[in-house]
Amino acid sequence: MVAPTARKTRTSSSSQSPRDRAIANGYRSGLEDDTASYLQSLGIPVVYENPESRINYLVEETRRYTPDFELPNGIIVETKGRFTSDDRKKHLLIKAQHPEKDIRFVFSRSTTKLNKTSKTSYADWCRKYGFLFADKKIPIDWVRETK
Repeated sequence: MVAPTARKTRTSSSSQSPRDRAIANGYRSGLEDDTASYLQSLGIPVVYENPESRINYLVEETRRYTPDFELPNGIIVETKGRFTSDDRKKHLLIKAQHPEKDIRFVFSRSTTKLNKTSKTSYADWCRKYGFLFADKKIPIDWVRETK
């Protein structure tokens, strides 16, 4: 989905959940909506799930991954509230098949454990597999980074 350059006006109803507001603004989660607002506040044009940024990867058959956001410097930012086992497998496959892509994560909370019984957090997983990550918003250093 490509978000228009000028975003829809946020609904001011306090009874609306962040997810409902995000959906009304064309996003799937409150974190994606907040990330888009943050990028716009930095003067960066927002294109959400740009079809031109799709990346093919193989499981048993070819699949497509559409990044949430791609910064002007080429950094791909994936926003995650939940980071499921399928998400983790997918990103390891993409990293192995496209090592030239710089994919980074923005989590709602990187200290969340992978599952109820795990001692490993989202942050631990990222460190283990060499992914950069942040909480809540894209670090300004990522935006300013040159490639």
